[in-house]
Amino acid sequence: MVSKIKPTKSYSKSSIQISKNGPYLVSNLPLDEAIMVCTDDGSPIDWKKGKNIKTRKDYALCRCGHSKNKPFCTGEHNKIGFNGEETASKEKFLKNSEVTVGKKLALLDNGSFCNHSGFCTVGIGVWEGVMVANDKNSKEKVVKQICNCPTGRLVALDISTKKELEPKFKKSISLIEEPEGHGAIWVKGKVEIKSCDGKKLEKRNRVCLCRCGKSQNKPFCDGSHLD
Repeated sequence: MVSKIKPTKSYSKSSIQISKNGPYLVSNLPLDEAIMVCTDDGSPIDWKKGKNIKTRKDYALCRCGHSKNKPFCTGEHNKIGFNGEETASKEKFLKNSEVTVGKKLALLDNGSFCNHSGFCTVGIGVWEGVMVANDKNSKEKVVKQICNCPTGRLVALDISTKKELEPKFKKSISLIEEPEGHGAIWVKGKVEIKSCDGKKLEKRNRVCLCRCGKSQNKPFCDGSHLD
């Protein structure tokens, strides 16, 4: 399974180039599946690793949602006249983040990255969880819940050290599989992502890119695939 659309330039480092009204041109990034684990009532609680997906060094991932060989691009964006205009804000994550401060933890929340994965609302929710976390067990529980958010909308801070409490990811891409079907493209490990105009997006440990073509916050996933 490989793309019929090849990047015109090979990058020596791990990177993603967003092409104008076309695919994501990926270099030097392993690709696998991330399967959402849910309770019997459908509440997401964790992730499990799915299969590894064979790729070339450089490959192209579909972002219009119409590929004949998902997840790779087969050029369908040209046939359907796909509009891949990037409409998301390019401001830094902290610029529009709201802060919730508890006894031991603080929570940074930038809602513009939300794709309605649902991890944050399980149980009492992460906002209340941060407020009441006062020991090792309660801190670890809510931090895990925060870190399970694939979009990075939510970031936990340790108040005593002022450090972000982030999962340790290698630079990689996971294709999210949800109970309803295909989810977003989950980019991990502060991968360099360039807009179609060549400008670099802020490097972040967790971010979700749209792969259905319907997001109103391109290139990021906004949960429109759930509709």
